[in-house]
Amino acid sequence: MKDLALIRELHLPDWYVAAGYVRNYIWDSLHGTSRRTPLNDIDVIYFNAEELDEEIEKQYEQQLQEKTGSTVWSVKNQARMHIRNGDQPYTSIEDAMSHWPETVTAVGIRLEEDNRITYVSPYGIDDIFEFRIRRSPKFEDESVYQSRVAKKNWRKIWPKLEIL
Repeated sequence: MKDLALIRELHLPDWYVAAGYVRNYIWDSLHGTSRRTPLNDIDVIYFNAEELDEEIEKQYEQQLQEKTGSTVWSVKNQARMHIRNGDQPYTSIEDAMSHWPETVTAVGIRLEEDNRITYVSPYGIDDIFEFRIRRSPKFEDESVYQSRVAKKNWRKIWPKLEIL
């Protein structure tokens, strides 16, 4: 909750903390792991089609680093990620996430002003809770998907997982 509250203070448009932060927490909990699996980074995403300057993202990362003393923050405006990915412009945060490699990675949560936690997931949350890893339909490069899954070594960390 502390991380979510800090991110909320940035007042980013349509923001979520996403990917491994959420996915790994759920799998750790469902596997009965007593400690959280270490994260390479904390992915903070938002959608602002009016401001595509990457430097703005770096400023948000700097603010989070100053507040936490941690350098693990990765802030990305999903409205500009189509450029890097060679896609047509994304229309929303959910549209952008639908192009991520795995369905279980395309999930984000945020802390609303009334302290409710809400989520976004273009492919739903069944795969996460049913331990299924599958390529997202809009992520077309099967070899990149396979390489990524192998590199992550998820089955060793969470043995209940099924890779499709």
